[in-house]
Amino acid sequence: MAIDASTFPQPYPSAPRGDDADVLHGITVPDPYRALEDEDDPVTQAWSKAQRVLFDEHRAGWPARAAFADRLTQLLRAGSVGTPAWRGERAFHTRRTPDQEHAVLLSVDPDGTERALVDPVALDPSGATTLDAWQPSKEGGLLAYQISEGGTEESVLRVLDVATGEVVDGPIDRARYSPVAWLPGAEAFYYVRRLPKESVPEGEDQFHRRVYLHRLGTDPAGDVEIFGAGMDKTNYYGVSVSRDGRWLTVSAAQGTAPRNDVWIADLGADGADPARPELRPVVVGQDAKTGLHVGRDGRLYVWTDLGAPRGRLAVTDPTTPEPEHWRDLLPEDPEAVLEDFALLDGAELDAPVLLASRTRHAISVVTAHALATGEPLHTLELPGIGSVGGLSERPEGGHDAWLAYTDHTVPVRILHYDARSRTVSTWADAPGEIELRAISSQQVTYRSKDGTEVRMVIVSPADGARRPRPAVLYGYGGFNIALTPAYSASILAWVEAGGVWAVANLRGGSEEGEEWHRAGMREHKQNVFDDFAAAAEYLVAEGWTTRDQLAIFGGSNGGLLVGAALTQRPELYRAVVCSAPLLDMVRYEKFGLGESWNDEYGTAADPVELGWLLGYSPYHRVRDGVEYPSVLFTVFDGDSRVDTLHARKMAAALQDATSGDPVARPILLRAEANVGHGARAVSRTVDLSADQLGFVAAQLGLELP
Repeated sequence: MAIDASTFPQPYPSAPRGDDADVLHGITVPDPYRALEDEDDPVTQAWSKAQRVLFDEHRAGWPARAAFADRLTQLLRAGSVGTPAWRGERAFHTRRTPDQEHAVLLSVDPDGTERALVDPVALDPSGATTLDAWQPSKEGGLLAYQISEGGTEESVLRVLDVATGEVVDGPIDRARYSPVAWLPGAEAFYYVRRLPKESVPEGEDQFHRRVYLHRLGTDPAGDVEIFGAGMDKTNYYGVSVSRDGRWLTVSAAQGTAPRNDVWIADLGADGADPARPELRPVVVGQDAKTGLHVGRDGRLYVWTDLGAPRGRLAVTDPTTPEPEHWRDLLPEDPEAVLEDFALLDGAELDAPVLLASRTRHAISVVTAHALATGEPLHTLELPGIGSVGGLSERPEGGHDAWLAYTDHTVPVRILHYDARSRTVSTWADAPGEIELRAISSQQVTYRSKDGTEVRMVIVSPADGARRPRPAVLYGYGGFNIALTPAYSASILAWVEAGGVWAVANLRGGSEEGEEWHRAGMREHKQNVFDDFAAAAEYLVAEGWTTRDQLAIFGGSNGGLLVGAALTQRPELYRAVVCSAPLLDMVRYEKFGLGESWNDEYGTAADPVELGWLLGYSPYHRVRDGVEYPSVLFTVFDGDSRVDTLHARKMAAALQDATSGDPVARPILLRAEANVGHGARAVSRTVDLSADQLGFVAAQLGLELP
C-alpha cells in the first residue's frame, strides 16, 4: 500500500540537543541528548508528547494492525494454567480463563471445592495490578502473596487465611523479589526486604536487601534481621526451610552475577533460635552457582555448576555440607543442561525415584532415575518437542510429580507423572479452545563469524515452501537465559499471516550451559551480536527471506541486542522492534537496577571495561548520514528495571542522524503508562503486540490473507 507522505509532519520533533559529555579515564564520551534523561522536565514532556502524536499518525496507516489485534485476542483466549503446589490434599495453582485479563490464584480442596484466593482484577478492575509471587504455608492453611499496584512493580507482601480468604497479616512493603520460607506451624517465615529509603544513600533505595524473620501479627518494623548486613548492596538473597523445619538454607548473589554463595543452619540443634541461626558456609567465594535442598530422606541435595558448566546433582549429609563431602548422583551430561529435579519417595513405591529435567540444545528432556544411586530408569514421553518447567512433587512424599509443558502450538499444559506405572497424563489443559492454522517448526545449525555453531528454530507456514517471505528474527543472548519452544500468540499470528519467525539461541544464554553464557558476556559480548548477524545472513542465504523483508525483534537485554545490530549492520535489516531496551551502556549503571548488571556487561568505572562498552554501546555508535532501518521503540513508565531514558535518547539520536526517509523508514517511540517491565493484562498485551506486528508488517510488505 502506498504511503501518503503529506499526512505526516516533517521533520521529526525537535529534540533538546546539547554539548554534554563525560571524560572517563581520559576519554571524552559525548552525550548530546542527556536532557532527555529527566522525564519530568517540561522540554522532555513536550518532546515525548510530540513523539506520541507522530506514533499515532503512523499507526493509523498500518493496514494489518486491526487484523492482528483480532487474531491475537483469539489466540490469547487459550488462557493459562499453572503447576500445582500441594499441601496435603489441597492444591494451589493459577488459571486464566479465556475472558480474564489476569490469571487468578486458586485453591482446590480435597472434595474438589475450588476457591479464588487472589484475583488481580477483583482487586483492581483497571487491570494494572499484578500478582507477583505466592507461597502457601507448610500446612496449607495460610498463603503469603505479593502484588504490585498501578504497574509499579513494587511488590507488597500480605498473608491471607485460606479457609476464609481474609487478610491476616501485612502489608509489608519493599518486598520485591522476596522468597518466603515458612516455618512449621505457620507462626513465622523468613523473607527478603529492602532497607527503608531514608536509611540508605540517596539513589540506592532499589538495593540494600536483607533477610528477616517475621512473626505473624507483629509489626514488620520489628522483624529480626537475619542476614545481609555488610554485604554488597546489589545482593539478591534466597532463603528456604526444609519440610521438617530443621534446616535453613540461605543464598546470596551479587546482582545477576553467574555465581552465588550458600549457607546452611541447623534449626533443630540444641539451643538453636530461628531468630539467630548459626549459618555454616557451604560454598563461599567460588565462581559457581549452587542450590541446596534437604530431602525427606535427610540427605542434602546439591545442584551446582561447580566443575560442571552444564550442571550436576550431588548428595551429602547436611551435617557435612562442604564440597569435599559431595558425591555425584547425576554427573554432568556433556550435551544437556540440568535444569531441575524432583524426589518421589512415597512408601507405596518399590524404590524411590529421582526425576531430572534437562535441556538438550534448548529442547526439554525429562528422565527418571533410581534415587539411591542415580541409575537411569527411563525417559518420560512428552507431547512433543518443547519446553518443560515447574517440576513439582508432594512435599510430604508420594509417587506423583507435576510439570508444565509447552511448544510452538501447545499452550501451557500441566502433565502428571505416576512413578508406579511410569506413565504421563494430562492433569490440566489451558482452559480455552482455540483453532490453530498449520505451521511448521524446524531447528537448524549455522556458523557464526568465528566459526562457532549456533542453533536456531525457524517457524514458518506449513506449506513447507522455502521462498523469501517477510521474516522476524528474535534473540536475547544474555543473563544465562534460554530461549526454548513456547506458545506465543505473536509468533502464531505472524506465521499464520504468511511470515517466518526465527529464534536464535545466541551465546550469552543458557542453551548450552554456563560456558555458553560466559562466551557472550563482559569482554565477549560482541559474540552475541556476531551470532545474531550470522543468523540474519543465514536466513537470507538459505532463501527464507531477503534483507528488504527482514525485521529484528528484542526486548530488555534483547533490546540492547537489536540496538547493537541496527548500528553495526544497518544494511542487513529493514525494520527493528526494540522494547524496554538498554542502549546507553556508558551510563546504564546510574539508573534503575543497572548496577545489578555490571558483572554481565562490565562497568564504565574501569578503563578496560569502558572500552568493551564503548565498543558496542548503541547510543554511542549512531552516525550521521547512515540510512538506518525503520525502528519502533516501545517503553513502559512503570519499568523499574530499565529506565525509559535509553529509548528516548536513542530515538532522538537516530531521528537526527538517519538519512532514511522519515515516512518510509520512520523512527518511532511508543510509550505506555501504568505498566512495568514484565506482567501485564491481556488487553494490554494485545495492544502492544498488535502495534509491533502492524508496524513490522507495514515495513516488510506483509499483506494478511
